[in-house]
Amino acid sequence: CFVCGRMGAAITCSMSGCSRSFHLPCASQGECVTQYCGLYRSFCWEHHPQQSLQARSKQKRTCSICLETLDNERAFKIIVCPACQDAWFHRSCIQKQTLHAGISFCCPCCQNKEPFVLATLNMGIRLSKRPPSWESDRHWRLEDQRHCHCDASTCLCPGGREQVEEEGLWELLLCFSCAAEGTHRGCSHLTVSAHWECNSC
Repeated sequence: CFVCGRMGAAITCSMSGCSRSFHLPCASQGECVTQYCGLYRSFCWEHHPQQSLQARSKQKRTCSICLETLDNERAFKIIVCPACQDAWFHRSCIQKQTLHAGISFCCPCCQNKEPFVLATLNMGIRLSKRPPSWESDRHWRLEDQRHCHCDASTCLCPGGREQVEEEGLWELLLCFSCAAEGTHRGCSHLTVSAHWECNSC
């Protein structure tokens, strides 16, 4: 392996005349690209495909996912959306995005699919063929994301802080401003039409 120097490197650069070999785990460190589509070709740091990075003068680019500054000189670590040209990403950030987005993967900025996906495949980003993580979680429900217990200093509900009813004394009211805390109507002595705000708000 030209990256780590150890034996057993099974991947050879697809460029004719190039004899560089490397291990798959060493590919990223050695700036090698393996294309997970078509002929499944691999390329060393010298022969891998590159995108043209046209940095605007004196303008620092940031990754549109992690918002950290990008180094324009290290083209291997940067992926650019060919559709909008304004969306620049760290290679590692886009790879993580593909794992979550699955078959819904597209440019996070302009929502472009075909040119963006083709560009990422060409640059060695591995796509996932599963449904998006936010749809495949069987336990995810909208109500699971809602605050669902009483935060009153003294909860008066006989069933405890977790008991919630549709109406009446044990109806759970969320803070009118932040919705991050809640109280039973009876625990805060609230009328039917009253709004409630937590102490933080």
